[in-house]
Amino acid sequence: MIQIEIDNGSGFCFGVTTAIKKAEEELAQGTTLYCLGDIVHNGMECERLRNMGLITINHDEMRQLHNVKVLLRAHGEPPETYELARRNNIEIIDATCPVVLQLQKRIKTQFDESRNVESGMRNENTPQIVIFGKKGHAEVLGLVGQTQSNAIVIESFDEVTKLDFSRDIYLYSQTTKSLDEFHRIIDYIQSHITSGATFKSFDTICRSVANRMPNISQFATKHDLILFVCGRKSSNGKVLFNECLRVNPNSHLIEDPQEILSEWLENIKTVGICGATSTPRWLMEQCRDAILKMQG
Repeated sequence: MIQIEIDNGSGFCFGVTTAIKKAEEELAQGTTLYCLGDIVHNGMECERLRNMGLITINHDEMRQLHNVKVLLRAHGEPPETYELARRNNIEIIDATCPVVLQLQKRIKTQFDESRNVESGMRNENTPQIVIFGKKGHAEVLGLVGQTQSNAIVIESFDEVTKLDFSRDIYLYSQTTKSLDEFHRIIDYIQSHITSGATFKSFDTICRSVANRMPNISQFATKHDLILFVCGRKSSNGKVLFNECLRVNPNSHLIEDPQEILSEWLENIKTVGICGATSTPRWLMEQCRDAILKMQG
């Protein structure tokens, strides 16, 4: 009989848990509730909430709504979204993660200060606000929005060379990015920034997410087979799965139990099931139950 362990460190982070709880509370009251974007990057959890009545919309669809309730998910939104809600008399149920909210405020403060400074500077000397994050990601769009779209987004260490090292650089990070890669970017900028230019970095990576990297690495080494359960749109999930794959080549990313192949279970003694910050516990348990059923 194959032994199966579900990683206790995997599953929803605080921000996602709070957003889902707020949605469930509103829906339990019989409220018509819209959610701007997928509440979590997991198709099966989105389906569960859709069956409860949650209506997922995009920004274009929100512009057509008036006098309704709209939930903002944990990723956060740019200022324009709040302004749109005010114009259309939309009640916002704000489930922005507190960590993301704090980061938005820090970037906006920095941008406002930079604008005051640059009023007396030539354009080529104005400070650069840089965000290490995934272009187009919901959280990053919310962060860039704090700078009236003036922030520079770099997705990886390879893109750091496009910065102007003769100008001031203020570096922030999307909350779910790799801590190691962030530190590589810091080291590179520090060694290339010109004399007279200021460089400041702000470690804004969520520790509840960052700490999962060493934990999941240790978990993946313990088992013959790793099943990483995650929606394929999850940025955090891709980072964590790649870490599993690095330490255990016999790792597979799956979205649901139907993707488990019986040949994966041949000649193995232990299976580890883990997931992203967007992976519900019940889905990992379904994968465990599917393996038990496959064994007869």
